[in-house]
Formats: sequence, C-alpha cells, structure tokens
Amino acid sequence: MNNIILSGLFLGSIVFLFTFVASKRNGRYYMAPTITFLTSIAITAYGLLVIRGFEGMGYGMLGAGFLIVSIVGTLLLPLFIRNKDSQPFRKKDKAILVILPVIFFATIGLSIYYEQVYWIIDQGGHNYEEWQQKESYYEISTISEGSKQVTLVLDEEYAGKEIEVEKVSKRGPTEIMVNIVDGNNKNKTPYIKIGLYEIHEPLIVQTSDGIKFKSVNEEDK
Repeated sequence: MNNIILSGLFLGSIVFLFTFVASKRNGRYYMAPTITFLTSIAITAYGLLVIRGFEGMGYGMLGAGFLIVSIVGTLLLPLFIRNKDSQPFRKKDKAILVILPVIFFATIGLSIYYEQVYWIIDQGGHNYEEWQQKESYYEISTISEGSKQVTLVLDEEYAGKEIEVEKVSKRGPTEIMVNIVDGNNKNKTPYIKIGLYEIHEPLIVQTSDGIKFKSVNEEDK
C-alpha cells in the first residue's frame, strides 16, 4: 500500500506542477491544488464505485496520494507565487508542459505493463500413495475481498515434480500457463494455489507444452 501512495504522490505532483505552470497564462494559480484535489476525488470514486473490492482500495490509496499533494500544495502555494498577474510562457515553461504529460502517461503505461495480476498463496506436494489422486485438476474458490484462488493439483504421473507459474494473461480470457519442473521429493505429487484479483471466463489452465487441465467441476460431470 505504501508504494501505491507514493505513486499517487508522484503522479499528483506532476498534475499539480503541470496545472501550476499552465496557470501562468491567466494568473489563476489556485487551479493547481483544485485540479489535483478533484482528480483525487475522481480516482477514489472510480475505485470504490466501479472497481470495488481489494483492487478498488488500491485506487483509494492512489487517490490519497493526490489528496496529500493538493493539501500540501495549497499550504505552500503562496511561496511559489511571485506575481499574481498573467505571464507569458517562457521556454522552460513550454518544455515543462511537454515533458510532464509524457512522464505522467509513461508512468501509468509502465504500471499497467508491470501490474501484478497474480500471487502464489501456497505450493507443495502430497504423498501420492496416501493422496491417491487419479487425475489432475484445478479448482476455483473465492478468498478475501472477492479475489479468486485457483488450486492446481497434479496426479501421480507428476510425482517428484514441481509447478512454476510462467505467466498469467492480463487481457481477454484468463489463461494460466505453468511449467512442470523436476522437484526434490520423488514421493509427492505437486500442487499450487494461485491468487488472482479476478478471472475472465473461460479460464484456461495449461502447461507451456500445451497440456490443458480440467476444472474439478468438469471432472464431476
């Protein structure tokens, strides 16, 4: 959560500085904290009303960063205003107005690209002689704040192996691709529990070699 707030502080500072520089043309410097404050409200409302759940709370933390910038900016604004009259843009101002949007959207783009869409809750192995699992399967369950857990359990064919997540798709139907690698315990069949913020059907769970696994519900039919 601290990283999200720091991101909000960084992006909020960009919005504040951009609006402050743009306000030189009309002398309405109060627009800098006002626009930043309204942006914080919009981000928080989007998280609470549209996204919701645990991920929605992240938007709330991001909005909190914008809010802090707007409050601090309001308190410090008199220190930065030397002349309340409108002023023409200088070369430095024009450069700032070009560079800041590039940094802003590049930061958002990188955040989306490197966004964590899954996490490993637990993994290990069962003694296959006691477990007696006949077929491999996966099962979906709901965990805290509406997030999902996908549990993949492999049969005795995979005894002595371990499961590694190679990737989880971010766009379109959710696809979990795993690698089956050699493990340390030859008497155990592997399992893994993967946390996801959301699942877009149809869910596909398969190995990097193209072996697809069925859900436990499909096995029961």
